[in-house]
Amino acid sequence: MVPTYTLNDGQTLPAIGFGTYPLSGEDGVAAITSAIEVGYRLLDTAVNYENEREVGEAVRRSGLPREELFVTSKIPGRHHGYDDAIASTRESLRRLGLDYLDLHLIHWPNPSVGKFGEAWRALVDLRRDGLVRSIGVSNFTAEHLTRIIDESGVAPAVNQIELHPFFPQVEMRRVHEELGIRTESWSPLGKRQAPFTEPAVADAARVHGVSPSQVILRWQLQLGCLPIPKSSTQDRQAANLDIFGFELTTEEVEAITALGRIDGRLFGGDPDHHEEM
Repeated sequence: MVPTYTLNDGQTLPAIGFGTYPLSGEDGVAAITSAIEVGYRLLDTAVNYENEREVGEAVRRSGLPREELFVTSKIPGRHHGYDDAIASTRESLRRLGLDYLDLHLIHWPNPSVGKFGEAWRALVDLRRDGLVRSIGVSNFTAEHLTRIIDESGVAPAVNQIELHPFFPQVEMRRVHEELGIRTESWSPLGKRQAPFTEPAVADAARVHGVSPSQVILRWQLQLGCLPIPKSSTQDRQAANLDIFGFELTTEEVEAITALGRIDGRLFGGDPDHHEEM
């Protein structure tokens, strides 16, 4: 049984989710359906992933009651005007074939345009109208968060950011804790630079009899983060979910976090097309 986090709006989310980028087509539907069969209940998609239809089809094929699944999507940077954000959300629901989203995010602040405040106001109204249950953001800085909270009086439930051992986001996690925002981690294993052979990770894996991936995902949980790993193979999907039967020591957690001495700027990707591993 996957434990849950209670968000600042009183809603709950599973403590680990399933990332769906770049899964698409029939193979994508099969992979997402497999993840649900393994036990994932939180599915993460976005307009820019171009796979909302596949996620919706997997939800239907699962045969599970709608209330047992938690679906996230994201408003892209080009849809930040108030009316555009409303229309974008309705289109996401149409593609998904769902009546509501459990979590809807602004994919990134698109600061050169500067309309993310309008998109946030749209999300607040969409939540009021019942089309989304929880609202949040992705790839927002402390400055962006402060602006929308000051303008609306509403704090995001979630900020989904790149976070892995080489980029542990110590300062942003502190900001989130102060604001009551849950940190959600995209690319939680480290993308193509996954630190599986780093002694801090490899040694912990040997001690606990688990894989390096499981160590990193467990580290995410013990930081209080919500990771969304992606895999198209059922064995790996199952392994990534099997992280609740062991616990890292404080020293192990600190050693993995210390890998973040590497300059995080090396790991920044395209915020509107990020990949969850």
